[in-house]
Amino acid sequence: MAEAIRIETPLTHEKLAQLKTGDNVLISGVIYTGRDAAHKKMVEALDRGEELPFDVKDQVIFFVGPTPPKPGQVIGSSGPTTSYRMDAYSPTLIERGLTGMIGKGLRSEEVIAAMKKYGAVYFGAIGGSGALLAKRIVVAEVIAYPELGPEAVRRLEVKDFPVMVIIDQEGNNLYETGKAQYRMI
Repeated sequence: MAEAIRIETPLTHEKLAQLKTGDNVLISGVIYTGRDAAHKKMVEALDRGEELPFDVKDQVIFFVGPTPPKPGQVIGSSGPTTSYRMDAYSPTLIERGLTGMIGKGLRSEEVIAAMKKYGAVYFGAIGGSGALLAKRIVVAEVIAYPELGPEAVRRLEVKDFPVMVIIDQEGNNLYETGKAQYRMI
């Protein structure tokens, strides 16, 4: 197995260029959280001509609704949620400069087209590993939409957060290439 690529955020286009489908990546730095309710609020804000709660340019959004932290913890269990729920909103954010998304599951053709056009990658995190992923989060603070509870937008500081490139900026898709590889066996 190849050694993991270490990435420090912000996730610039220069850093994107080195990431290929199937690469194991360890992310350190600041990432943000958001699920479908937060994504809807952000796109509605843009439609009204308002600013977003954070500048999405060169940023990574983790599709997660963490559980409440236990005493002594920064954050509770933080496993990825199914990404297709954000598909109606992701192209708008990618067009605004979002370069990374972390979730699980398939993405729509519209999302992949936006990733190729503007330059973005889709990382997969392991579902069911929320307690382990939470240990890679060293700071967590709600920065927008606190009324959404677990789905509020959070600013996270992560250290060696483990993900895999599922779809790279060229549109290469591990869900497709992986199936093709096993059909040949």
